[in-house]
Amino acid sequence: MSAISTTLPSWNPFSLWYSDGWTVTKRNLIKIKRSPDMLVFAVIQPVMFVLLFSQVYGGAIQVQGTDYTQFLMAGIFAQTVVFGSTFSGSAMALDLKEGIIDRFRSLPMSSSAVLIGRTNSDLVLNTISMVIMMATGLAVGWRVNSSPAEFLAGVGLLLLFSYAFSWVMALLGMSVKSPEVINNASFLILFPLTFVSNAFVPSDTLPTPLRIFAEWNPVSSLVQAARQLFGNEGTAPVPDIWTMQHPIQTVLIGITVMLVVFVPLCIRKFASISSR
Repeated sequence: MSAISTTLPSWNPFSLWYSDGWTVTKRNLIKIKRSPDMLVFAVIQPVMFVLLFSQVYGGAIQVQGTDYTQFLMAGIFAQTVVFGSTFSGSAMALDLKEGIIDRFRSLPMSSSAVLIGRTNSDLVLNTISMVIMMATGLAVGWRVNSSPAEFLAGVGLLLLFSYAFSWVMALLGMSVKSPEVINNASFLILFPLTFVSNAFVPSDTLPTPLRIFAEWNPVSSLVQAARQLFGNEGTAPVPDIWTMQHPIQTVLIGITVMLVVFVPLCIRKFASISSR
């Protein structure tokens, strides 16, 4: 009697998780493709900020050792990626309201795939916004004064921060009662982080309480790191605190903390929502 060998298909949890996450990512990207107005409005706001601050206020704001446009662009890039991360929160809140999450629950897929796909697609959206923003910056006189490797490191750092911060906003989106609330809730977080920082003016020009907040603000560290890597620092003195003297390390620590803390929290929150 001849032996019959039966080969069972191998099941790799990581492969399943990756495949499910990529499938949801493609679903979100197709949604953006079918609604191009989402991309248009995501790009218009930062472009308006570039034109407003560089062309309207640029002549009135002086920064030691550099042109204001060179000083400004790193701040605009940081603001763009931070604001772009809010799509994760608003999209999660909208999916919950429309019942998309309930449909995903009925499918044999990894429970974290929805979150992976959401944050991945927002990273793609932020990358597109970054390219358009850099083209706008070049048009108004911004220049990179560093090596290609440092330039790429600066872009990577901005996008990695946006990816980590999108997990924070995804948790917020799953915690609010309706999509209408997420915009107001997110602005309460984003406006102090972006405007009370060194993004648009040097922090030493702010009143003492705001200056202290700005110097310890993680967005200020992100802006300072981007200025260093793009060669746009100028000769203005850097505040003598560790976060501003070592902005790249500070941002990397912040990214690690956000991912370590908020990825598990998001997965746990999503699991509790799905089990209702």
